[in-house]
Amino acid sequence: MKVGFISLIGKPNAGKSTLTNTLVGEKVSIVSWKPQTTRNKILGIANSPDYQMVIVDTPGIHKAKNALSKYMMKSVETGQEGVEVIVYVMAMDKKLDDTDFANIKKYSVGDTPFVIALNKCDEVDQSAIMERIASLKDVEGVDSIIPISALTGKNTDMLKDRLLQLLPDGERFFDEDIYTDKSMRFMAAEIIREKALRNLDEEIPYGIGVLINKFEYQNNGVVSIDADIVCEKQSHKAIVIGKGGAMIKKISTQSRQDIENMVDGKVFLNLYVRVKEDWRESDFLLNQLGYNLKDLKD
Repeated sequence: MKVGFISLIGKPNAGKSTLTNTLVGEKVSIVSWKPQTTRNKILGIANSPDYQMVIVDTPGIHKAKNALSKYMMKSVETGQEGVEVIVYVMAMDKKLDDTDFANIKKYSVGDTPFVIALNKCDEVDQSAIMERIASLKDVEGVDSIIPISALTGKNTDMLKDRLLQLLPDGERFFDEDIYTDKSMRFMAAEIIREKALRNLDEEIPYGIGVLINKFEYQNNGVVSIDADIVCEKQSHKAIVIGKGGAMIKKISTQSRQDIENMVDGKVFLNLYVRVKEDWRESDFLLNQLGYNLKDLKD
Protein backbone atom coordinates (compact mmCIF):
# COMPACT_ATOMS: atom_id res chain seq x y z
CA MET A 1 0.00 0.00 0.00
CA LYS A 2 1.03 3.63 -0.53
CA VAL A 3 2.11 5.34 2.68
CA GLY A 4 3.83 8.63 3.47
CA PHE A 5 3.86 12.16 4.84
CA ILE A 6 2.75 15.10 2.69
CA SER A 7 3.43 18.67 3.82
CA LEU A 8 1.10 21.50 2.79
CA ILE A 9 2.79 24.90 2.78
CA GLY A 10 1.96 28.33 1.35
CA LYS A 11 1.20 31.90 2.24
CA PRO A 12 -1.51 32.70 4.82
CA ASN A 13 -5.11 32.13 3.73
CA ALA A 14 -4.16 30.01 0.71
CA GLY A 15 -6.59 27.26 1.74
CA LYS A 16 -4.23 24.70 3.28
CA SER A 17 -6.57 23.83 6.14
CA THR A 18 -9.56 23.43 3.83
CA LEU A 19 -7.48 21.17 1.59
CA THR A 20 -6.37 19.11 4.59
CA ASN A 21 -9.98 18.57 5.64
CA THR A 22 -11.00 17.69 2.07
CA LEU A 23 -8.21 15.15 1.59
CA VAL A 24 -8.78 13.56 4.99
CA GLY A 25 -12.59 13.59 4.78
CA GLU A 26 -12.85 14.82 8.37
CA LYS A 27 -12.59 18.21 10.04
CA VAL A 28 -8.98 18.28 11.23
CA SER A 29 -7.96 21.94 10.86
CA ILE A 30 -10.01 25.01 11.64
CA VAL A 31 -10.99 27.18 8.71
CA SER A 32 -11.38 30.96 8.71
CA TRP A 33 -11.13 33.73 6.14
CA LYS A 34 -8.51 35.33 8.38
CA PRO A 35 -4.88 34.57 7.48
CA GLN A 36 -2.60 32.69 9.91
CA THR A 37 -5.54 30.79 11.40
CA THR A 38 -3.48 27.61 11.75
CA ARG A 39 -0.92 28.10 14.51
CA ASN A 40 0.30 24.56 15.11
CA LYS A 41 1.60 21.88 12.81
CA ILE A 42 -1.37 19.52 12.53
CA LEU A 43 -1.45 16.01 11.10
CA GLY A 44 -4.49 14.88 9.17
CA ILE A 45 -4.57 11.19 8.29
CA ALA A 46 -6.37 10.01 5.14
CA ASN A 47 -7.01 6.25 5.23
CA SER A 48 -8.17 3.68 2.73
CA PRO A 49 -7.44 -0.03 2.20
CA ASP A 50 -4.85 1.01 -0.40
CA TYR A 51 -3.10 3.98 1.21
CA GLN A 52 -2.44 6.12 4.26
CA MET A 53 -1.60 9.74 3.49
CA VAL A 54 -0.44 11.73 6.50
CA ILE A 55 -1.14 15.39 5.71
CA VAL A 56 0.98 17.95 7.59
CA ASP A 57 -1.01 21.21 7.70
CA THR A 58 1.39 24.04 8.54
CA PRO A 59 0.84 27.72 9.40
CA GLY A 60 1.03 30.26 6.58
CA ILE A 61 4.51 31.43 5.61
CA HIS A 62 4.93 34.95 6.97
CA LYS A 63 7.44 37.25 8.68
CA ALA A 64 7.60 36.48 12.40
CA LYS A 65 6.80 39.46 14.65
CA ASN A 66 6.31 37.95 18.14
CA ALA A 67 6.91 34.75 20.11
CA LEU A 68 3.76 33.13 18.74
CA SER A 69 4.54 33.92 15.10
CA LYS A 70 8.13 32.69 15.61
CA TYR A 71 6.66 29.43 16.87
CA MET A 72 4.37 29.28 13.84
CA MET A 73 7.27 29.70 11.42
CA LYS A 74 9.25 27.06 13.31
CA SER A 75 6.29 24.75 12.69
CA VAL A 76 6.57 25.46 8.95
CA GLU A 77 10.26 24.55 8.92
CA THR A 78 9.88 21.35 10.98
CA GLY A 79 6.89 20.41 8.82
CA GLN A 80 9.25 19.81 5.89
CA GLU A 81 11.43 17.31 7.73
CA GLY A 82 11.06 13.68 6.76
CA VAL A 83 8.15 14.13 4.34
CA GLU A 84 7.75 12.32 1.04
CA VAL A 85 6.04 15.18 -0.85
CA ILE A 86 5.73 18.96 -0.41
CA VAL A 87 2.63 20.71 -1.77
CA TYR A 88 2.76 24.47 -2.19
CA VAL A 89 -0.83 25.74 -2.02
CA MET A 90 -1.35 28.97 -3.93
CA ALA A 91 -4.61 30.94 -4.01
CA MET A 92 -5.72 31.89 -7.51
CA ASP A 93 -7.54 34.95 -6.20
CA LYS A 94 -4.16 36.45 -5.24
CA LYS A 95 -1.50 37.71 -7.64
CA LEU A 96 1.66 35.71 -8.29
CA ASP A 97 4.50 37.70 -6.73
CA ASP A 98 8.19 37.54 -5.84
CA THR A 99 7.38 36.01 -2.45
CA ASP A 100 5.78 33.03 -4.16
CA PHE A 101 8.85 32.48 -6.34
CA ALA A 102 11.13 32.85 -3.31
CA ASN A 103 9.08 30.32 -1.33
CA ILE A 104 9.04 27.86 -4.24
CA LYS A 105 12.79 28.23 -4.74
CA LYS A 106 13.43 27.70 -1.02
CA TYR A 107 11.28 24.61 -0.53
CA SER A 108 11.64 22.88 -3.91
CA VAL A 109 15.36 22.19 -3.56
CA GLY A 110 16.52 18.66 -2.79
CA ASP A 111 15.08 15.30 -3.70
CA THR A 112 11.60 15.70 -2.18
CA PRO A 113 8.94 15.94 -4.95
CA PHE A 114 7.38 19.42 -5.03
CA VAL A 115 3.82 19.89 -6.26
CA ILE A 116 1.98 23.20 -6.72
CA ALA A 117 -1.77 23.22 -6.06
CA LEU A 118 -3.51 26.24 -7.59
CA ASN A 119 -6.38 26.59 -5.15
CA LYS A 120 -9.64 28.52 -5.59
CA CYS A 121 -9.55 27.86 -9.33
CA ASP A 122 -13.35 28.07 -9.34
CA GLU A 123 -13.08 31.79 -8.56
CA VAL A 124 -11.22 32.72 -11.77
CA ASP A 125 -11.66 31.99 -15.46
CA GLN A 126 -9.73 29.35 -17.39
CA SER A 127 -7.42 31.89 -19.04
CA ALA A 128 -6.14 33.04 -15.64
CA ILE A 129 -5.40 29.43 -14.69
CA MET A 130 -3.52 28.78 -17.92
CA GLU A 131 -1.55 32.01 -17.49
CA ARG A 132 -0.54 31.00 -13.95
CA ILE A 133 0.53 27.53 -15.11
CA ALA A 134 2.59 29.08 -17.92
CA SER A 135 4.36 31.33 -15.39
CA LEU A 136 5.30 28.37 -13.20
CA LYS A 137 5.80 25.40 -15.50
CA ASP A 138 9.48 26.04 -16.15
CA VAL A 139 10.42 26.70 -12.51
CA GLU A 140 13.16 24.26 -11.54
CA GLY A 141 12.22 21.60 -9.01
CA VAL A 142 8.46 21.62 -9.64
CA ASP A 143 7.04 18.14 -10.27
CA SER A 144 3.52 19.13 -11.31
CA ILE A 145 0.99 21.98 -11.19
CA ILE A 146 -2.65 21.09 -10.50
CA PRO A 147 -5.56 23.59 -10.38
CA ILE A 148 -8.05 22.69 -7.65
CA SER A 149 -10.83 23.98 -5.45
CA ALA A 150 -10.36 22.65 -1.92
CA LEU A 151 -13.76 24.06 -0.96
CA THR A 152 -15.81 22.38 -3.70
CA GLY A 153 -13.52 19.39 -4.21
CA LYS A 154 -12.87 20.20 -7.87
CA ASN A 155 -9.78 18.31 -9.14
CA THR A 156 -8.81 17.23 -5.60
CA ASP A 157 -9.04 13.61 -6.77
CA MET A 158 -6.53 14.49 -9.48
CA LEU A 159 -4.23 15.97 -6.85
CA LYS A 160 -4.68 12.94 -4.60
CA ASP A 161 -3.86 10.57 -7.48
CA ARG A 162 -0.61 12.42 -8.20
CA LEU A 163 0.36 12.42 -4.52
CA LEU A 164 -0.26 8.67 -4.29
CA GLN A 165 1.95 8.13 -7.34
CA LEU A 166 4.75 9.95 -5.51
CA LEU A 167 4.41 8.01 -2.24
CA PRO A 168 6.44 4.86 -1.55
CA ASP A 169 5.01 1.47 -0.59
CA GLY A 170 5.01 0.70 3.11
CA GLU A 171 3.10 -0.06 6.29
CA ARG A 172 0.65 2.23 8.09
CA PHE A 173 2.06 4.69 10.61
CA PHE A 174 -1.29 5.04 12.39
CA ASP A 175 -4.29 2.82 13.03
CA GLU A 176 -6.79 3.12 10.19
CA ASP A 177 -9.53 4.61 12.42
CA ILE A 178 -7.36 7.61 13.46
CA TYR A 179 -7.68 10.82 11.42
CA THR A 180 -5.46 13.22 13.41
CA ASP A 181 -2.57 13.08 15.86
CA LYS A 182 -4.10 15.80 18.04
CA SER A 183 -5.99 15.14 21.27
CA MET A 184 -9.72 15.77 21.75
CA ARG A 185 -8.74 18.53 24.18
CA PHE A 186 -6.64 20.28 21.51
CA MET A 187 -9.33 19.87 18.87
CA ALA A 188 -11.98 21.30 21.22
CA ALA A 189 -9.83 24.41 21.71
CA GLU A 190 -9.39 24.76 17.94
CA ILE A 191 -13.13 24.45 17.33
CA ILE A 192 -13.88 27.17 19.87
CA ARG A 193 -11.21 29.42 18.32
CA GLU A 194 -12.68 28.87 14.87
CA LYS A 195 -16.18 29.86 16.00
CA ALA A 196 -14.82 32.96 17.75
CA LEU A 197 -12.89 34.05 14.65
CA ARG A 198 -15.87 33.47 12.37
CA ASN A 199 -18.43 35.26 14.53
CA LEU A 200 -16.25 38.19 15.54
CA ASP A 201 -15.30 38.78 11.91
CA GLU A 202 -13.28 42.03 11.71
CA GLU A 203 -14.21 43.28 15.18
CA ILE A 204 -11.30 41.54 16.92
CA PRO A 205 -7.72 41.30 15.64
CA TYR A 206 -5.98 37.95 15.45
CA GLY A 207 -4.93 38.00 19.12
CA ILE A 208 -7.36 35.35 20.35
CA GLY A 209 -6.39 32.13 22.08
CA VAL A 210 -8.43 29.41 23.75
CA LEU A 211 -7.38 27.79 27.02
CA ILE A 212 -9.07 24.52 28.02
CA ASN A 213 -9.20 24.44 31.82
CA LYS A 214 -11.23 21.22 32.10
CA PHE A 215 -11.99 18.39 29.67
CA GLU A 216 -13.60 15.51 31.55
CA TYR A 217 -15.75 12.51 30.70
CA GLN A 218 -18.49 12.16 33.33
CA ASN A 219 -19.90 8.83 34.52
CA ASN A 220 -22.99 9.36 32.37
CA GLY A 221 -20.83 9.75 29.24
CA VAL A 222 -21.25 13.53 29.03
CA VAL A 223 -18.09 15.53 28.27
CA SER A 224 -17.72 18.55 30.57
CA ILE A 225 -15.54 21.38 29.24
CA ASP A 226 -14.53 24.69 30.82
CA ALA A 227 -12.58 27.04 28.56
CA ASP A 228 -11.26 30.60 28.47
CA ILE A 229 -11.22 32.75 25.36
CA VAL A 230 -8.08 34.83 25.86
CA CYS A 231 -7.94 38.30 24.33
CA GLU A 232 -5.55 41.23 24.65
CA LYS A 233 -7.73 44.19 25.70
CA GLN A 234 -10.69 44.95 27.96
CA SER A 235 -12.47 46.47 24.99
CA HIS A 236 -12.08 43.14 23.17
CA LYS A 237 -13.58 41.31 26.11
CA ALA A 238 -16.78 43.32 25.86
CA ILE A 239 -17.04 42.52 22.15
CA VAL A 240 -16.48 38.79 22.71
CA ILE A 241 -19.19 38.73 25.39
CA GLY A 242 -21.58 40.83 23.31
CA LYS A 243 -24.70 42.71 24.32
CA GLY A 244 -26.43 40.77 27.06
CA GLY A 245 -23.97 37.90 26.51
CA ALA A 246 -25.35 37.23 23.02
CA MET A 247 -22.00 36.78 21.26
CA ILE A 248 -20.41 34.43 23.80
CA LYS A 249 -23.63 32.39 23.80
CA LYS A 250 -23.54 32.12 19.99
CA ILE A 251 -19.89 31.04 20.01
CA SER A 252 -20.62 28.52 22.75
CA THR A 253 -23.64 27.00 20.98
CA GLN A 254 -21.83 26.58 17.67
CA SER A 255 -18.73 25.20 19.39
CA ARG A 256 -20.72 22.71 21.43
CA GLN A 257 -22.46 21.37 18.33
CA ASP A 258 -19.16 20.71 16.54
CA ILE A 259 -17.53 19.21 19.63
CA GLU A 260 -20.52 16.89 20.10
CA ASN A 261 -20.04 15.70 16.52
CA MET A 262 -16.36 15.11 17.28
CA VAL A 263 -16.85 13.15 20.52
CA ASP A 264 -20.10 11.55 19.30
CA GLY A 265 -21.91 12.42 22.52
CA LYS A 266 -23.37 15.09 24.76
CA VAL A 267 -21.20 18.08 25.75
CA PHE A 268 -21.59 20.65 28.52
CA LEU A 269 -19.50 23.67 27.56
CA ASN A 270 -18.79 26.68 29.78
CA LEU A 271 -16.98 29.57 28.10
CA TYR A 272 -15.35 32.51 29.86
CA VAL A 273 -13.41 35.52 28.56
CA ARG A 274 -10.00 36.37 30.00
CA VAL A 275 -7.88 39.44 29.26
CA LYS A 276 -4.13 38.98 29.08
CA GLU A 277 -2.20 41.77 27.40
CA ASP A 278 0.63 40.64 25.11
CA TRP A 279 -0.21 36.96 25.69
CA ARG A 280 1.48 36.17 22.38
CA GLU A 281 4.79 37.13 24.04
CA SER A 282 4.12 35.17 27.26
CA ASP A 283 5.97 31.83 27.43
CA PHE A 284 3.80 30.72 30.35
CA LEU A 285 0.48 31.37 28.66
CA LEU A 286 1.64 30.09 25.26
CA ASN A 287 2.59 26.86 26.99
CA GLN A 288 -0.82 26.71 28.70
CA LEU A 289 -2.48 27.24 25.33
CA GLY A 290 -0.76 24.14 23.97
CA TYR A 291 2.21 25.53 22.02
CA ASN A 292 5.37 23.45 22.41
CA LEU A 293 7.87 26.19 23.17
CA LYS A 294 10.74 23.70 23.05
CA ASP A 295 10.26 23.69 19.28
CA LEU A 296 10.59 27.48 19.28
CA LYS A 297 13.78 27.60 21.33
CA ASP A 298 15.67 24.63 19.87
